[in-house]
Amino acid sequence: MADPAVVGDLVARDRRTSAPALRADASGRSYSYYDFVTTSYKAGNVLRYLGVRGGDEVAVAPDFLPEPLLTFYGAAQLGAVTVFDADISSLPRATVVGVERESEFDLPPGHKLAVYGGAPDRPDTTHWEKEVWSENPAVHPADVSPADTVLRADGQTYTHADLLDAAVAVVDEYGIGVGDEVVVRDSFARPSVVVSGLLAPILAGSVLVFPDEETVGDVAVGEGPEERRVDLAGVL
Repeated sequence: MADPAVVGDLVARDRRTSAPALRADASGRSYSYYDFVTTSYKAGNVLRYLGVRGGDEVAVAPDFLPEPLLTFYGAAQLGAVTVFDADISSLPRATVVGVERESEFDLPPGHKLAVYGGAPDRPDTTHWEKEVWSENPAVHPADVSPADTVLRADGQTYTHADLLDAAVAVVDEYGIGVGDEVVVRDSFARPSVVVSGLLAPILAGSVLVFPDEETVGDVAVGEGPEERRVDLAGVL
């Protein structure tokens, strides 16, 4: 695709195809580009329902599962800032974690909790899967600029332009192409992994893979047996 200006460009409607976009081998789940793009819209709408607007922070557990990834893409479309660290010390507008962690959070008014992987125990906690499934897959009415912050990590903030410029460079340097399997083996609490593992594969039309113990792909983000391994130190 043409060089994108904002993260939301990676999930434009014309990218909805039957080609594989995401595979989570440990859970046996997969998404086509059609499903991935559509679900990212739904995830953004759930965040809007939780009160997330441009500039707000969304804390997301960095689990190797589709829900955190789709939450990141949904938040980016709203102009919100993702923090891949479910630590509420900064009181993000919304926090998204696995259901097993629900009891860890007691958020004040105006700060919402959503959980995935099962139904919550508390009535004020949002059930991620249920709400995303029921949402209308409409494009969000948000005005997002390349200069807007989209990620906070390691005490720094990164704009849409920062991350996308780096993702384009990764795709070019490592020759990542359509259909390649890009296996994410390092934590996306690291901004270099967000660039190389969460953005570059979708930019290239590749398959983003969260592996199990037997997975071998074409490109590794983190340690792995793949022939091409992204040098994360050189990404940002």
